[in-house]
Amino acid sequence: MWTVLVILLVVWLVLAIVGFALEGLLWLGVIGIVLVVGTVIFGILRQRAARAKR
Repeated sequence: MWTVLVILLVVWLVLAIVGFALEGLLWLGVIGIVLVVGTVIFGILRQRAARAKR
């Protein structure tokens, strides 16, 4: 599970960097940042749910 989240975070960060590096793709940078934040929140919620089951 954590491997998938880390891979997604890396992909989203690369998209954000490319988006901010190229002015015409600024929207890609914004989407990348939103996806990074969403993935981190998803990971935190999944971890808390797994701990609550124990």
